[in-house]
Amino acid sequence: MSKTYRIAIIGCGGIANGKHMPSLSKLKNVEMVAFCDIVVEKAKEAAEKYGKGESKVYENYKEVLKDSSIDIVHVCTPNDAHAEIAIAALEAGKHVMCEKPMAKTAADARLMVAAAKRSGKKLTIGYNNRFRPDSQHLHKLCEDGELGEIYFAKAHAIRRRAVPTWGVFLDEEKQGGGPLIDIGTHALDLTLWMMNNYKPKVVLGTSYHKLSQRENAANAWGPWDPAKFTVEDSAFGMITMENGATIILESSWALNSLEVDEAKCSLSGTEGGADMKGGLRINGENNSRLYTTEVELKAGGVAFYDGKKDSDADLEMRMWIQAIENDTDPIVTPEQACVVSEILEAIYESAKTGKAVYFNQ
Repeated sequence: MSKTYRIAIIGCGGIANGKHMPSLSKLKNVEMVAFCDIVVEKAKEAAEKYGKGESKVYENYKEVLKDSSIDIVHVCTPNDAHAEIAIAALEAGKHVMCEKPMAKTAADARLMVAAAKRSGKKLTIGYNNRFRPDSQHLHKLCEDGELGEIYFAKAHAIRRRAVPTWGVFLDEEKQGGGPLIDIGTHALDLTLWMMNNYKPKVVLGTSYHKLSQRENAANAWGPWDPAKFTVEDSAFGMITMENGATIILESSWALNSLEVDEAKCSLSGTEGGADMKGGLRINGENNSRLYTTEVELKAGGVAFYDGKKDSDADLEMRMWIQAIENDTDPIVTPEQACVVSEILEAIYESAKTGKAVYFNQ
């Protein structure tokens, strides 16, 4: 008889309600038994919706970790609390899924990696865009060598006007940054994963506060308060890897551009290229002719036959629990996520100093 895993949710806000709890509730071998939030009413609401009769509500995460019956902790808090809670949970003998980015700082991310190794428990980071059908298919092509050596790539995270005005997104102290650490992190994670390249050599970055101080600006979620907009509105980076490959990372919540893409990448290899703009496209050369192929990602096409498929979040949660059940590495390893945090921090540092940031020196 398979084990039923007991899960605690720490942070019962938007990402917990939008992704973690709905998808976990669909799994038969898990139970959400503890809900924690500094706003205890949020924890109570989550417990009522997703918990069972014996589910407990907490205001302090340290009390949650005292429960030896809890197997897994999901950390869904603002960025500045990720490392503290994740490390404490690992040291308490729990497996941990932590929302992206891994941590507010690269130093904290490295401490999380060390804690996972020390505890022997599994740690993963919520880079859910790896679980999209186009991402899964492109990653398989890259693994199979269809693109050859990928030596140039672009990581896309551009919004024309979509600044998140709720929660602590605009608070640099809580988040560590703006669009770069919020959505740029997804695009960079995808790109590194496709390239299977986690050895940066040098990073050059820029960041901007060009539109953030405008009053009554057009925005998908209503005007922002310029006084509270303490993070960048745009940031860009050029990353050179140890093997000479180049990655261009673009991220913005507010940019005068019609080239809007988010959590996408474009890849150029010795045998072919790919991009995720408007669907997945593969390009290359065959018999002295150039070709472009649009990949059809829907199987079948017969409504009554296809049935209901996992959402990206459903697949992410299912594969995470399977990694614990089967004692295998999670799809997103802490070592991979740590490199993402290190590169993002290097872009911020380069933007601040005007100098390139070198690794391994």
